[in-house]
Amino acid sequence: MSPAAWFMRFGQRPAPSARLVCFSYAGGGGAVYRPFALAMPPSIEVLAVLLPGRESRLREPPLTSVQAIVEALVPNLAPRLDRPFAFFGHSMGGLVAYEVARTLAARGLPGPAQIIVSARRAPHLAEPDAPLHGLPDDAFIAELDRRYGGIPAEILQHRDLLELMLPAMRADMMAIETHRHVPGPLLDCPITVFGGAGDARALPEALAPWQAHTRGPMQLRQFVGGHFYFNDAAVRGQLIAELVRLLEPLTAPAPAFTMGGAAQ
Repeated sequence: MSPAAWFMRFGQRPAPSARLVCFSYAGGGGAVYRPFALAMPPSIEVLAVLLPGRESRLREPPLTSVQAIVEALVPNLAPRLDRPFAFFGHSMGGLVAYEVARTLAARGLPGPAQIIVSARRAPHLAEPDAPLHGLPDDAFIAELDRRYGGIPAEILQHRDLLELMLPAMRADMMAIETHRHVPGPLLDCPITVFGGAGDARALPEALAPWQAHTRGPMQLRQFVGGHFYFNDAAVRGQLIAELVRLLEPLTAPAPAFTMGGAAQ
């Protein structure tokens, strides 16, 4: 499998100063990040991670553990760490982004300048509900929609489309529900945590403990909406503006130095 299969790019960024690597929610692909990419300035390239079992990789078997996802993804991501970068992960994607960052640090590879987590409880906190990945299809779909929402009505109404998506959704939920946090070295980068003010699965008391996983600063901001708050175009615009603000320091040119070390 070509390393390029793991990522989606949108538009042309011939010489970006920085990259934003985006990790999707359970069952999601990379296309959800197209509006993010098209709204970014030319200096920032968006790479959307595309896991097996969805979109152009639909025929590949999905991975069923966070560890398997990380182990497969990191070697394909490593060649793309040649300029400043940050991670953005929504829901399950926030957990995967965090574990990828830990693995990069453990292997002595460049790490993200910042991790931006969206709608995902801190990794050491237990899942609040009973596992659903083993439920029969109809019960699985109903419970997934009840807990998270976000499945478009047109998908729910067309069983053939839903059945195409089910393997990836079930595999991703299995990955989340069977994952157990293993304590280790803290990250050094800042962590920014976003959430929807109406998301009962990502209340401030579940988001604020991300501070325990970095030596750097942590900030928390909530937007109007539920678990998929950025499906609203206006709120998505606010989120993207905040991402651009956070990423701006990564696009600044490095200062020049004289032989004596003084900046020019």
